[in-house]
Amino acid sequence: MIPRPIPGLQDCASRRAKQDLMPRTLDGQITMEKTPSYFVTKEAPARISAMSKGTKLIVVVRDPVTRAISDYTQTLSKKPDIPTFESLTFKNRTTGLIDTSWSAIQIGIYAKHLENWLLYFPIGQILFVSGERLISDPAGELGRVQDFLGLKRIITDKHFYFNKTKGFPCLKKAEGSSKPHCLGKTKGRPHPEIDQEVVQRLRDFYRPFNMKFYQMTGHDFGWD
Repeated sequence: MIPRPIPGLQDCASRRAKQDLMPRTLDGQITMEKTPSYFVTKEAPARISAMSKGTKLIVVVRDPVTRAISDYTQTLSKKPDIPTFESLTFKNRTTGLIDTSWSAIQIGIYAKHLENWLLYFPIGQILFVSGERLISDPAGELGRVQDFLGLKRIITDKHFYFNKTKGFPCLKKAEGSSKPHCLGKTKGRPHPEIDQEVVQRLRDFYRPFNMKFYQMTGHDFGWD
């Protein structure tokens, strides 16, 4: 017979295992870890809080409609035979009922995900970075990140140049090093042409969630 694990002990062991994977942090150092799925994973806030309640959280968000189309574009590049964006967006296009079970749509309901995080972390421990401003003003947005982490503002405009081909800023390397660092090949793909009626219906769908998100964060991201 296989013994059943004791949940409490199993959780503690799991947290210790995760911490053991992190590099040791010395005084004056900051250890960072990233993944795009944490913010929308229901179990993540409790697990991170159990590991370290003082963890500072940084979340990059962008216009949820653009984000959904970008998500679809990435999937389309790997699976060219998937249904159209329009057909995946609606449960019933005639009634305009949006299919919130589709992850590309569900991820952009930021207010819903944030509610889960606020059960474990105060809003002051979370910094929301604008994906649009990371493109239009990368130094300014990263200045906010440096302030949030209590770091001296070292990264400035001189560290970036705009790559017109990719449509994104690139990070200049230190003098004498190799070529600048730009986003990879999977970034900057042209989006497929989407029916503007569908785009407008999505904007109408997200608007109340966006308004709530602005109120919760105290920041208007200007997505409407």
